[in-house]
This record gives sequence, C-alpha cells and structure tokens, in this order.
Amino acid sequence: MRSARRIEQLPQYLFAALDKKVSEARSRGVDVISFGVGDPDRPTPAHIVEAASEALRDVSTHQYPSYYGMASFRAAIAAFYERRFSVKLDPDTQVLPLIGSKEGIAHLATAYVDPGDAVLMPDPGYPVYETTAILAGGTATPLPLTEENGFRPDLSLIDEHVSDNSKVLWLNFPSNPTGAVCEPDLFTSAVKACARHDLLLAHDAAYSEITFDGYVAPSVLSAPGALDHAIEFGSVSKTYNMTGWRVGWVAGAAQAIEALGRVKTNIDSGIFNALQMAAIAALEGPQDCVAEMIDVYRVRRDKVVDALNSAGWLITAPKGSIYVWAGVPEGDTSASFCEFLLEKAGVVVAPGAGYGASGEGYVRFSLTVPDDRLDEGLDRASSALKER
Repeated sequence: MRSARRIEQLPQYLFAALDKKVSEARSRGVDVISFGVGDPDRPTPAHIVEAASEALRDVSTHQYPSYYGMASFRAAIAAFYERRFSVKLDPDTQVLPLIGSKEGIAHLATAYVDPGDAVLMPDPGYPVYETTAILAGGTATPLPLTEENGFRPDLSLIDEHVSDNSKVLWLNFPSNPTGAVCEPDLFTSAVKACARHDLLLAHDAAYSEITFDGYVAPSVLSAPGALDHAIEFGSVSKTYNMTGWRVGWVAGAAQAIEALGRVKTNIDSGIFNALQMAAIAALEGPQDCVAEMIDVYRVRRDKVVDALNSAGWLITAPKGSIYVWAGVPEGDTSASFCEFLLEKAGVVVAPGAGYGASGEGYVRFSLTVPDDRLDEGLDRASSALKER
C-alpha cells in the first residue's frame, strides 16, 4: 500500500518523539521528570466538572450536537470578548466553537491554502502551523524570531517575504515556545500589513489569560480593521486546566469563520453538548481559580529561571505562557543538550529545533510539573551541569 506523498514531507511530531524517548528511558528504570509537554498538572476546577456532570445526566445532550456549536456557548464566547477586550462580536457569524483550538488551526489550511500557496509563520513556532500547510499542499515561509528582538517578528520583513500566492500570516502571543509577549501596536501593524497584501491574519491566543507581573495580553481583534482581516483562536484548555476536554473556538472576520465552518461541517459532527456546557461554566463562572493557577505558574517560573541563572544562564523571566525558553550551553545543540539532561539527570525538556530552524540552540521548559517534582528535576539538572 502506498501512502499519500504529502505524508512523506511531514516530520515526526515533536511530542511523539519526546514520548518515545521518555518511554525508552523509563523502560531502563530511569525515574524521568518531564518538563517537555505543556499539559497542566492541576485538575479542572470543581465547578466546571460539576457543570459537566449535570449536563451528562441531561438526556438532551446525548444526541448529535449542532455543527456550529450551541448558541449559548457562542454567546458566552462573544460575552467573554466584550468583557475582556471590549470587542463586540456577532455570535452567529463571527464565532465558531472548535474541538480544541488545534483542530481549527489544522483545518484553517484546508479552508485557505491551495497547492503552491505560502503561509507565513513564526520561527520558532507551534509546529502545527507548518505541518497543516504542508498537508494542504502549501509551503511555509518562516519569519525568524530573534532574542535581540524579544522573539517578536520584524513585520517589515512581511513586505520582503510575501508573494502573490501568500495566503495566511500566523502570530502567537503569549508565545509557545518562547513565552514572548507583545503590545497592541504590533497587532495594529500586522493587521495593516495583511490588509495591504490581502492576507488572512490568524492569531493563536491559547495563552492569553496566563500572564505575569502586571502584563495583560491584548487581542488581535481589538486592532483597527481586525474584524475584516483577522481571526483569533482561543481555548479553555490552558486557562482552566481542560486540555483533555477538547473545547476551543475561533472568532473574528465573518468570511473566514464561514470558510472554516464549511470545512468543519464536512469533516466532524461538532462538540459534545455536555462539554460545551462545561465550557460555558468556565467562561461565565468564578475566575478566582484562574488567578490561583497563575500564581502557581509564577512561582514555578521563578524557580526555573533562578535555577538556570544560578547555573550560568542570563534569562529574563517571561511575562506570559507556561514555558521558559533557554539557550543551550556553548558547544551544545538543542538535541545534544536534551540528550545530556535525559541521560545524566533523568530530565526531559523540549528541543528548540523542533519548533523551527530559528529554535536551534534553545530548549523549552514547561511549568506544568508538580512542585515537588519540579524542585527535584531542577536539582538533578543543576547537579548534572556542575559535574559536566
């Protein structure tokens, strides 16, 4: 049997490779502590679980859901945008629930990218931006993110990199993997650039609610003209420790929402209504759980940064996301440093090269590690580095 040629162009998914390395180490008896995958270790808040439990007992949720999501869930998303960003959205035409934001991110290429089209994306960046462009027959145009520029894109390069077949510009703030943040003026400039070149601006805002030190993340939809040229992907996954629930959304330009909805209605059958009702409880319920979680991540962030700086790094604590992005020691590559930590300390971190060519020379530490294991992992890594 012959698979499609497009599959041959796909690299192994970064976290699938990490899982394999972890499994191999554990099979040798290594007590592995993983800072690799950004999967919250704390439980979903009790009031959200209770809302889901109650919805499960409601037999009306047991049938096919709407392809376009529950009207009440779309309204809750629109209300969140008005409350949080002062952005008014039409829940019927400018909001679309997703089976997790990754699903919508993946399907956007099907809606917008023809064979030979180009997609501009941050490098380093979330690997799915590139792989889904490849699956659609398109190509990736990386926009290098440098430490000197705070891991923010130089938007003047868009004019240089854009071509007649460019279709989409991806942005992601707070950033995975770098933890970089941006101010509203970057979004304003990006919207203007996309309007000038007839591009769709797609912003991945999965970490918008996880910020520190007084920083508050803006929405791209707040930028002038954004509702004509931009969409934004959101999710309850990281904000409410609901990664396994698979509930997210996309909001913004009605034309793009309609195109993505057309793809989805031909591919999936919507989100289980009980899960949507749980997501409504998350958005509309008490938010003290989010503040508590952010405080936990802040303490963990500071521990990781302090430990690395004590070992010779010069890292500035990131103001957003659940990651710390660190350059590897001189003489190492991303892969060799990851291998060293795994073999000598039983510690797993994500190699920066897995996020793009500009990620080479860096590794990503996730903060989603229980406190006692985080402390032990940092102690192990520090000891291994001192003995090196």
